[in-house]
Amino acid sequence: MTDTVFALATPPGRGAIAILRLSGPETNAALAGLGAPGLKPRLAALRSLQHGGAILDQALVLRFPGPNSYTGEDCAELHLHGGRAVIDAVSTALIDLGLRPADPGEFTRRAFENGRMDLAQAEAVADLIDAETSAQAAQALGQLDGALSQTYAGFRRDLLTALALVEAEIDFPDEDVPDHLASSAGPVLDRLTADLNGALADAERGRRVREGYRIVLIGETNAGKSALFNALIEREAAIVTPIAGTTRDVLDADLVIGGYAVTLSDTAGLRDSDDPVEAEGVRRARGRAQAADLRLWVRAPGDPDGDAAGFARPDDFTVWTKADLAAAPGEGFAVSAVTGQGLRDLHDALAARLARDLSGADFPAVTRERHRRRLSEATGAVQAARAHLATAPELAGDDLRRAAEALGRVTGTIGVEDILGEVFSTFCIGK
Repeated sequence: MTDTVFALATPPGRGAIAILRLSGPETNAALAGLGAPGLKPRLAALRSLQHGGAILDQALVLRFPGPNSYTGEDCAELHLHGGRAVIDAVSTALIDLGLRPADPGEFTRRAFENGRMDLAQAEAVADLIDAETSAQAAQALGQLDGALSQTYAGFRRDLLTALALVEAEIDFPDEDVPDHLASSAGPVLDRLTADLNGALADAERGRRVREGYRIVLIGETNAGKSALFNALIEREAAIVTPIAGTTRDVLDADLVIGGYAVTLSDTAGLRDSDDPVEAEGVRRARGRAQAADLRLWVRAPGDPDGDAAGFARPDDFTVWTKADLAAAPGEGFAVSAVTGQGLRDLHDALAARLARDLSGADFPAVTRERHRRRLSEATGAVQAARAHLATAPELAGDDLRRAAEALGRVTGTIGVEDILGEVFSTFCIGK
């Protein structure tokens, strides 16, 4: 990219301050054209911005010379007064000076293309901007700091070690290389396979933090699901009546529990019905229950097990409602949406479950579906390479190159020079 772009870096609309960012080779010329030449790097200076003989604004201006800038190019920031007229006037002046408005995400794309960050870190920028909970922000910051990239770099190191061993036997059979060198790659691939499978098994953790943990209320009609739903989200979103089958569709609400994003869903009572509308609601409820991360099996005292029993799993929560009217007849949480009894205990238990499921000692290897697909592809290729190792090293080499490409696509680091470097640093080939 050889052109110079600009964009508003603060939310549009009226505000005290508006920041316009510039990036590209003509940044310094644009600053001079606005009447702000000769600025010291990374030092804010108050300047009277002008264009066409008119004063546009009194602004703080900062200049960030490349390559030590966010994008790796010459950059600048114009800290303007936040009125719409000021922003429009300065934007028009920049266009007159030959700049163009940036495309969505273009600053971060330029940062990636100029080697300032990898693809995973670029994704983290978007996640950090969209973060609404402390857990989402912490995960995005960790990814931006390179935690996810370091995980994949570790996978690639083991992969390149194994590939170097295989390539050495294929390409240099007459050199001073031990016989059946490829077989020595087996333990490396076994360890790598275990690590990749472990990362795949943990794949949902990062997704749940980023997109939200899905909790679904299931139960019979009139079990008190909608009343509990309203109590948990602390507003009257669901209609509550004594008429069985009032809820006929899935009702979602987003909330934060223990610092984690949660999508809580109220569903239709699970029963057979001749009413086509209610039957469709029940079908949707069953589908949502199957896809949930956690189900709250909501039961009123005296309710039979019913259809909901078939969807509740051993690790789910049983919640007995109407505790102000009757004692809970079994294990679980006894609550009353009328008096608030037991709701705090249920909330604390949910927070503890979220912390158990979503926190971990290691940074998750998957925060997006794209990562999971590439990780799965790499795992399959490594397993195929292990099967070919003893009988067909050439095929094993192809499998390992395919795995390396899949892993490299997560961070955008793909290249054969890593393999060559590993070969020549490990063996005295060409001595």
